Amino acid sequence: MSRGELRIYLGAAPGVGKTYAMLEEARRRAERGTDVVVGLVETHDRPHTAAMLDGLEVVPRRRITHRDVGFTEMDLDAVLARRPEVAVVDELAHTNVPGSRNAKRWQDVRELLDAGISVLSTVNIQHLDSLNDVVAQITGTTQRETVPDEVVRAAEQVELVDMTPQALRRRMAHGNVYRPDRIDAALGNYFRVGNLTALRELALLWLADKVDEQLDAYRAQQGIQATWEARERVVVALTGGPEGETLIRRAARIAARSKGADLLAVHVARSDGLVGADPARLARQRILVESLGGTYHQVLGGDVPAALLDFARGVNATQLVLGASRRGRLAHLLSPGVGVTTTARSGPIDVHLVTHPEAGRGRRVGAVPAALSRRRRLVGFAVAVLGLPALTVLLDALPDLTLTNDILIFLAAVVGVALIGGLWPALLAALGGSLLLNWFFTPPFRTLTIAEGDNLLALGVFVGVAVAVSGVVDVAARRTREAARASADAQTLATVAQGVLRGERPLPALLDRLRETFGLRAVGVLELTADAEGRPDRAREATAWRLVAGVGDEPPTSPSAGETAVPVDERLTVVLAGRRLDAADRRVVEAFAAQAAVALRQERLAEEAATARPLAEADRMRTALLAAVSHDLRTPLASAKAAVSSLRSPDVEFDAEDRAELLATADESLDRLGRLVANLLDMSRLQAGALGVAATAVGLEDVVPRALDELGPVAGNVTTDIPADLPAATADPGLLERVLVNVVANALRHSPPGRPPRITASAHAGQVELRVVDTGPGIPEDQWEHVFLPFQRLGDRDNTTGVGLGLALARGLTEAMGGSITPETTPGGGLTMVLRLPAAHPRPEGPPE
Repeated sequence: MSRGELRIYLGAAPGVGKTYAMLEEARRRAERGTDVVVGLVETHDRPHTAAMLDGLEVVPRRRITHRDVGFTEMDLDAVLARRPEVAVVDELAHTNVPGSRNAKRWQDVRELLDAGISVLSTVNIQHLDSLNDVVAQITGTTQRETVPDEVVRAAEQVELVDMTPQALRRRMAHGNVYRPDRIDAALGNYFRVGNLTALRELALLWLADKVDEQLDAYRAQQGIQATWEARERVVVALTGGPEGETLIRRAARIAARSKGADLLAVHVARSDGLVGADPARLARQRILVESLGGTYHQVLGGDVPAALLDFARGVNATQLVLGASRRGRLAHLLSPGVGVTTTARSGPIDVHLVTHPEAGRGRRVGAVPAALSRRRRLVGFAVAVLGLPALTVLLDALPDLTLTNDILIFLAAVVGVALIGGLWPALLAALGGSLLLNWFFTPPFRTLTIAEGDNLLALGVFVGVAVAVSGVVDVAARRTREAARASADAQTLATVAQGVLRGERPLPALLDRLRETFGLRAVGVLELTADAEGRPDRAREATAWRLVAGVGDEPPTSPSAGETAVPVDERLTVVLAGRRLDAADRRVVEAFAAQAAVALRQERLAEEAATARPLAEADRMRTALLAAVSHDLRTPLASAKAAVSSLRSPDVEFDAEDRAELLATADESLDRLGRLVANLLDMSRLQAGALGVAATAVGLEDVVPRALDELGPVAGNVTTDIPADLPAATADPGLLERVLVNVVANALRHSPPGRPPRITASAHAGQVELRVVDTGPGIPEDQWEHVFLPFQRLGDRDNTTGVGLGLALARGLTEAMGGSITPETTPGGGLTMVLRLPAAHPRPEGPPE
């Protein structure tokens, strides 16, 4: 049975017409003979949307009762039993009522797809997990109903239902989206032009990324290497030279000319590892690239132009920025250079050669250090000065040797001097040896004249070979020293990398860099399970390896699933899939593997620290509790004890008035003590996550008077304004009363005499809002969050105003009921606490809370 296909209609905001477009597609398919049923559609009383359901089969909804309130949800079992070809399921990010099979509607859709049923669905851009914080920052509204991005990205088709902000606001003004009583509030809050424009841009950019993924997948499947200029991508090549910053800024300006263009910087490291760039300068340039919104990449390659163009074609680049060559004129005559070669091979990729102050000045590498130590060079000079005359005396005593033999012996001596002292002692030996051969062994003897051409040729060859051998030996020694320096640099870079790995989620980034550097298909870090330890290797392969981290397409899940396996320790192995690496590359991979083990350990330590953090917080809470209540518990207890002891004392006879006053003091103290203990117990339950909430439909006109009565006579002057048609709120009546008692008590404490606080209520966007307004001194905006911290009284330490749990407990209880409490500045001075709770009745479509 094949899996069903998912088609999603994506909108930037409610009201753009997602559901209407989805039903249009459903009707078209039904008219073509496709078996289509409507699993669930929310029309929100919009007549045009409701009319689109005519003629479509609708599966009856399932009714669920939760906390004595009835709700309706899609009947998943009925749709599965009906087995249509296509099911219409609206609002993909919807949270199902408790008691449903799945917590989220997208999980219901996944079951339909697995059953072979294709699905048409809708979602708004603000419901995507990755954009949740961005939308909250733009609109000021936190989206509680979200859907993972991968669910939407996995859809076969994502269609954007677009509408300009002005057109959407006109639709709302005409009453096509919300009821008339909600239009003004919506237009002045969530549906402002700026908000809608930003949300529309988010939707377009997110969908553009989805299209890019589909295009890359198609090009990979079809094996297309040519550049498609569907989107501008500017690649800047960095050599690690001083011109890098100039090139980066020029490339950033080129990318800025095209809206949405990508900026990528790439450094091609030579595969020999000896001729490298300045790591510190490259690090600075990388920071600059990332600060300009680009990305930094590094690849290996012996042929720099080929590696550069391979990378550019791999990322579908349209423009390539190179710096003008720093080489001198003589070097240009010997070879065309990277810039000219890259331009000749670039094909459809535009190449920009950018001039800079370093162009044509040559590569200033400073003083070249000697290949050999000073001592070895001195020994070489001594061997040349003393050894060659001694060799001449020895050969002169052997008259049977020919000139050819003498030249070969002198050549061997020059090679020996080169091995001992390097280039300059060998050149001295070559020059001195040629003079000695000419004087003592070339006819006519004891003169510098050479009578025969053959002898002249032999001496010339001798000098040339001696110089060449000396140069080769010197270069080899120099390369050896450069290799040692490169090794030291690599160790330094490894140390720096360890510091980088201390950042957030370093392991996936490290594996992705490994995959990118060596052109691999996938990389996985495998851990041997506990039951497989101690078994032989053959038996281990049959046991379960656990994939602890992986990047790329289908990371390997066992060592045999990849081409190269690099053991890290007894339990960890890094497996590479895509191509087999040679020995030199394997050494580098081993360094990456060691870093991966460090990163994995750090991630696990971070997880353990996160687990221990709540325990530390609870310990801090207990310590603060003991310190804060040391006086507050004793004060009411002492007052009540004194009153009761006085009444029981046989030594004093109290009249009726004094007796009543003592009883009132004891009663007031015990009430205060009871409220304090109740607050402490509730805060303890909140911290432990054990607070029970029984949410139901609650009328504020019933709860507010009870809360004021609990506060006693001090709350008698509080004014209330609760509309008669205010909808009920979904809350726990007892907890809501506790919240109001704490918030109103705080307002009473800070209200000036003769100006008591007032309580107002209203409904907006599917929420019931209760405002407790005082005209006291107020609180600076930067201190608003501090008032919700337990045991905080903003500098008040007289221990007569409570332990500072009131507002902290109020916020905790409110959030436990699915609401929120936030402060606002009272016009004219003071503080307003805004308590928001979800309305008890189903709300029309709008920005989810």
